[in-house]
Amino acid sequence: MTRPPKRQGGGPRRGGRPHPAARRRPLDGARLTAYDVLDGVSSRDAYANLLLPQLLRERHLEPRDAAFATQLAYGALRARGTLDAILTGLVSRPLPELDPRVLDLLRLGAYQIVDLRVPSHAAVDTTVALTRAIVGTGASGLVNAVLRKVAAGGDRASWLATLGAEGDERLALATDHPRWIVEAWRDALGDEAELEPALLADDAAPEVHLVARRMERVALAEESGGEPGPWSPYAVRLGGGDPGRLASVRAGRAAVQDEGSQLAALLLTRAPLEGRDEAWLDVCAGPGGKAGLLAALRPDGVRLTAADRAPHRAELVRQALGGEADVEVLAADGREPPWGPGTFDRVLLDAPCTGLGALRRRPEVRWRRTPEDVPSLVELQTELLAAALASVRPGGVLAYVTCSPHTEETVAVVDTAAARDDVEVLPVAPLFPEVPGIARGDHGQLWPHRHGTDAMFMALLRRTR
Repeated sequence: MTRPPKRQGGGPRRGGRPHPAARRRPLDGARLTAYDVLDGVSSRDAYANLLLPQLLRERHLEPRDAAFATQLAYGALRARGTLDAILTGLVSRPLPELDPRVLDLLRLGAYQIVDLRVPSHAAVDTTVALTRAIVGTGASGLVNAVLRKVAAGGDRASWLATLGAEGDERLALATDHPRWIVEAWRDALGDEAELEPALLADDAAPEVHLVARRMERVALAEESGGEPGPWSPYAVRLGGGDPGRLASVRAGRAAVQDEGSQLAALLLTRAPLEGRDEAWLDVCAGPGGKAGLLAALRPDGVRLTAADRAPHRAELVRQALGGEADVEVLAADGREPPWGPGTFDRVLLDAPCTGLGALRRRPEVRWRRTPEDVPSLVELQTELLAAALASVRPGGVLAYVTCSPHTEETVAVVDTAAARDDVEVLPVAPLFPEVPGIARGDHGQLWPHRHGTDAMFMALLRRTR
């Protein structure tokens, strides 16, 4: 069933305007904002980590309400699979046949009851009020009846027992992951004892990480009130607050960047090189975080080229680099580059991927991605890696990076490239002696539960003479 084109008091449209219903009758601001995030994700494929901050800025919620809206939105998106498994047995028709707005409201109410243990009367009454304002009185009766059944079933542990799932299916429901991701994580970890902790780490709210690009880290830590990161010598980890308010971030001397992404850029700079070191390339550079750090770290006299296929992403790279000298930004497809073979001494390929390594930051991605997405991405990654290797001179090095630990996107892609007789795999772990548990064979793998970073994969290749 498609979403009705005409809404009866829908969520904020693209300009973020409040519901007409909210102007007529005050609604719970935190819950309304959380609903609008769910609605944006389901109706127009929005990203929650971009939409929610926009709504919070526009609506000026009190800090406590903003925190509750964040918890509700991210939690309900993350727990969608488990919530849908519960709701399936309580609704008389298949969930896809419901008005998508009603389904989002049911998820929002059920999450409060099952996971947050909000008193059932408060969760039910506020969700019914939202439904009445957004969809209509008829739908509010359905929501009221279904959520009362959810409340009668108890909390998550009780519902897991009622659903009766076993093995990987139970683990998937308990940790809010599709089963195929559970299986992919088991394969990537190679350790059954780590599987559940790794999945649960995906469900924890991530810290904000900063990178000191053109300033001392100690100064950034003092300004932000954060603590130095344990792995990158440029990282600061924040306990809270809005990093956009920091003068150093606004001025471009620092930026928001996961510590794992910082290590990926550092890998390229630390790789042993034979011969000259004058030209660096970031192939898929958008939106510019790693290129910004590479620009700050390169030795004097090194020219940096940063390219991205999408012109708007290339523009983001240009903005991130902030007028750095000896930097060229191109809108170019790395598979058909405008530069010649063997042009560069060091190349970073942060390849497009499923993004499964950043599920903490993008909770909806676990349900948006499917196993069918992987083969086409692997084909693209393989083509990009082959072209990137051609861009490296003999004796030069290439760092292949993905924000996904999925074996097909990582080890398998590198193995295909390493089968060539002019490519040598270099071990990653010796370049990061300060980072425990990073080795994945000769490659590097970061994990939220081990390192507190996104699950970045890193491989290092050298073109042989």
